[in-house]
Amino acid sequence: MSVHISAQKGEIAPIVLLAGDPLRAKHIAENNLQDIKLVNQTRNAFYFTGTYKGVPVTVGASGMGCASIGIYSYELFSEYDVQCIIRIGTAGAYTETIKLFDVVNVDVAYSESTYASAAFNMQGDHFSHQGKAYDIINETAKKLNMPLLNGNIHSSDVFYRSSHDTPEIAVKNNCGAVEMEAFALFANAKQLNKMAATLLTISDVIPTKQFISADQRQNSLAKMTQLALESVVSIHNSL
Repeated sequence: MSVHISAQKGEIAPIVLLAGDPLRAKHIAENNLQDIKLVNQTRNAFYFTGTYKGVPVTVGASGMGCASIGIYSYELFSEYDVQCIIRIGTAGAYTETIKLFDVVNVDVAYSESTYASAAFNMQGDHFSHQGKAYDIINETAKKLNMPLLNGNIHSSDVFYRSSHDTPEIAVKNNCGAVEMEAFALFANAKQLNKMAATLLTISDVIPTKQFISADQRQNSLAKMTQLALESVVSIHNSL
């Protein structure tokens, strides 16, 4: 076990899907995996390990923000020998050209966060996806005939801000959407030489104020979940 995860060694699969919400992780595990076992519930951050098409996979919670996913992903990589983490989350679109329910495979996460510099003395305001998971996700989407966007996103440290303008870092770097975790996940993976990708379903469009209700989110993320799980099979076969 680690400081924040009570699973025993061997109870976490080499590939992990991380959702922000522990109840979303529970929903995904119970509706998509076979032979599931609850392996962690410390702080109510549920982690379930099971199989998908015979491939072992763990689905768990990351919490919100770089600090939270920074802790969980680091411990998964370093204490449980996880080889690949795919974040499966939601994002707000900065532009009306991106629609509700669109799925984005993140190229680069830009952020004002000090996470990487404080943790690893890694300088810079952006990190790319790490390893081959990103390409495998793109290939899997084509096989499934599933529309998939690729692009840069803004990993913000704040949800509420006084200005309603799109932040300068997002405008400058053509970030189509905003979330709060990918930057830290990618930084950890780079530091520890692991694989990491981020899939995001657009849950709100900021300029038009359109949004998916909290109750709708679990079921509306099914397309992204299927893509992630099918990608896990291919990633597993490539390890």
